[in-house]
Amino acid sequence: MGSLVVVDKLTVRAGDATLVDALSFTIRPGEVLALIGESGSGKTTTALALMGHVRRGCQISGGSVRIGDKDVLSLGAPQLRALRGRMVSYIAQSAAASFDPSRSIMDQVVEPTRIHGTMSRAEAEVKAVQLFRELALPDPDTIGQRYPHQVSGGQLQRLMAAMALITDPELVILDEPTTALDVTTQIEVLRAFRRVVRERRATAVYVSHDLAVVAQMADHILVLRNGQAQEVNTTANILSQPSHEYTRSLLAAARPAPLSTELRHGELLLEVNALSAGYGALNAQGKPGVLILEDIGFKLHKGQAIGVIGESGSGKTTLARAIAGLIAPCHGSILFKGRALKPEVRQRSKEELRQIQIVFQMADTALNPSQTIERILARPLQFYKGLKGPALQKRIHELLDLVRLPRTVAQRLPGGLSGGQKQRVNLARALAAEPELILCDEVTSALDTVVGAAVLELMADLRRELGVSYLFISHDLHTVKSVCDEIIVMQHGRKLDQVARADFDRGPHHPYYELLAASVPEMRQGWLDERDAAHHAAALAA
Repeated sequence: MGSLVVVDKLTVRAGDATLVDALSFTIRPGEVLALIGESGSGKTTTALALMGHVRRGCQISGGSVRIGDKDVLSLGAPQLRALRGRMVSYIAQSAAASFDPSRSIMDQVVEPTRIHGTMSRAEAEVKAVQLFRELALPDPDTIGQRYPHQVSGGQLQRLMAAMALITDPELVILDEPTTALDVTTQIEVLRAFRRVVRERRATAVYVSHDLAVVAQMADHILVLRNGQAQEVNTTANILSQPSHEYTRSLLAAARPAPLSTELRHGELLLEVNALSAGYGALNAQGKPGVLILEDIGFKLHKGQAIGVIGESGSGKTTLARAIAGLIAPCHGSILFKGRALKPEVRQRSKEELRQIQIVFQMADTALNPSQTIERILARPLQFYKGLKGPALQKRIHELLDLVRLPRTVAQRLPGGLSGGQKQRVNLARALAAEPELILCDEVTSALDTVVGAAVLELMADLRRELGVSYLFISHDLHTVKSVCDEIIVMQHGRKLDQVARADFDRGPHHPYYELLAASVPEMRQGWLDERDAAHHAAALAA
């Protein structure tokens, strides 16, 4: 059973900036409170403060946090170490970045019990296997013997949940735990999280920008903006009768409407023929050890946007990397404006490099942490356009305006920006080259709904104004439908289907397309229950 959580006038500052402003709320034992809001609204800062923790450069300057009978903000360092991982547990957004690749999964899952002395190693391993079963992990008796790289992203996320729950904490904090997962994996993880939280009657805080996911998890929702509470109410009331204008804007942005570009597609820009690619040494037949893409073909015209959807491991990112020259195909051809592109990026001309730009999924790893945003944006402007002096500064400011970032971020390092802000810098860097084709690899997956909608609108504007073309890779079918003219469906490295806009919502479609469409959570309570009940009924009928 979880504990009562009472937060009163919590204030967190970073220098002169107020990140969380006199925030107050209460979570009753066994309830789940969702914190929602756009990037930089203070969601994660608030969640971390519940453990008495703040990021470097920040400080908790006022207020109180009580979990049960503990006054968290009055505790010293030794008492906070005893609290974290025992009374309060944290499930981070990126499990891959949180596990030690050199240690087995079991060693890491049971570690909190060893640190806090709650049980013996043997007892901890028995409990870990029990949690693996509760979280619907495959091979629960032996999965702990594996290493982090030997399991999928969705499995690793659930293993992090097992680590967080093994000490029976009174409060569990889930910080965007399904954001980076594809839709079918997200449903599995969401189902497992919800079942475990309900059965253990844990008090939980669920940080998310995905209102459809929140609708399946939370009892109450707290809407944050600029560190201030805009509205707090039951999930049902927030979804059906939001009282604050900002909440209504979040709901409107959660399911973007199709963005009309009113374009006639121009000349053939990109032609991919029988493309195959993979990793590892080539065999006698010229095939790599691990074949990721097999016999992919499609055409993309100037001003057109084609979406690529599929689960993790379907080959979406490898396709983009092959087109960009970051991985050499083992078979097939890539033609750009009728001319064959060299297989590797180092073999291509500067003009070919400029014309095709890629926006990577993980802005955290795509941006140099030691360089200012100004220097990051200056590099392509200097390399491709030869800009310097006032002209360079002017164009940097124009790019920041274009992606709706304040010009003051130019002097900051990537570490000082939110995830959404970093992704917009990532997009601005690609736009700096003024390309004709942008390869977008999950560019909105880490963004909140408002910023994500703004980025989609920006991309539509660029199509209208500049005739930019996109290959838009995503696991979010709603997003792909809103921005793309056609959708390529991929599974296990093969193209299964290609669907035109007119046929997005009318069949018949390939069964895998139908599965992906059915796996996108709907923004209403009870959707996951209905889906589970339907699957159960179908299983009984079979």
